[in-house]
Amino acid sequence: MFSQHPDPSDPLSELVRLLRPDAAFANIISGKGDWAVRYTEYGLPSFCIMLEGSCLLSVDGEDPITISAGDFILLPATPAFSLSSFTPAPPVHLDPNKVGHAELRYGEQDGAPDMRSLGGAFIFDCAEPALLVSLLPSVVHVRGSARLSRLVAMVGEESADQQPGNAFMLSRLAEMLLVEAMRSATVADAPAGLLRGLGDARLAPALTHMHANIGHAWTVEQLAKIAALSRSGFFERFTRLVGKAPMDYLLAWRMQIAKDLLRASQLAVSEIAERIGYGSTSAFSAAFSRHTGRSPSQYARAVSAPALRNEPAAARSQRRH
Repeated sequence: MFSQHPDPSDPLSELVRLLRPDAAFANIISGKGDWAVRYTEYGLPSFCIMLEGSCLLSVDGEDPITISAGDFILLPATPAFSLSSFTPAPPVHLDPNKVGHAELRYGEQDGAPDMRSLGGAFIFDCAEPALLVSLLPSVVHVRGSARLSRLVAMVGEESADQQPGNAFMLSRLAEMLLVEAMRSATVADAPAGLLRGLGDARLAPALTHMHANIGHAWTVEQLAKIAALSRSGFFERFTRLVGKAPMDYLLAWRMQIAKDLLRASQLAVSEIAERIGYGSTSAFSAAFSRHTGRSPSQYARAVSAPALRNEPAAARSQRRH
């Protein structure tokens, strides 16, 4: 029976679990004098933290911004971008998939650099990083976060030193980096989605209850009562801030959980259907097919086929470089 006071799950933690970050890697970039480096589109989340000095970040489609020591940047989809000094210089072109772990120095090679940054990217294990892109602005700029600085520094150390337990550490650090970055993102700058909803005092309890009891037969009236709003007021507010009507949002999250369980291949389709709130396997299969274009069994076969699924994170990291 549904309780009005469940042990609430944390929607942000659930999001990171569904993203399944497997590792993160990072390397030092430094520059002196007049310099510029141009990165091609990467498509997956990447990050940068300024260690010393300042430089100009120009992300395609966005206004250039100055980033200074202590600033953290997260690019959820990493389009093509440039880092440079404030005086124009011919750019060095780089493919982010082929960047190694050694420090990269631009401009004048001798003397102390004007700027040093630690930049890197995430590796995902059969995840859907588009989830992250849908929740955040295209550029997340956090100023002066000591916690993010420490986490990125640890990623750099683990990336450089292949110590026992390295894969485990990089996986956990990737999770912590994503959570901290999402916590630090200005909610007002985020697009309609989970972060905007969690930043709203009325919607946050309803979202938390929904995530804690994803298999419950929710109604808009029940959720509106938790939010202490009228049905119409809740529906309008939820749709505006979260970007989907309440029941559409619930369906989308049920399908994400179902896809995650199908990837794991540990439960029968009937068990997955029951877990996410469907009274019959046929009803779940029909809903899943409408949502994804494939039946649950077809989806499970498709995601279990790639050999990359079983490739260790360390090997994937090395192959990227």
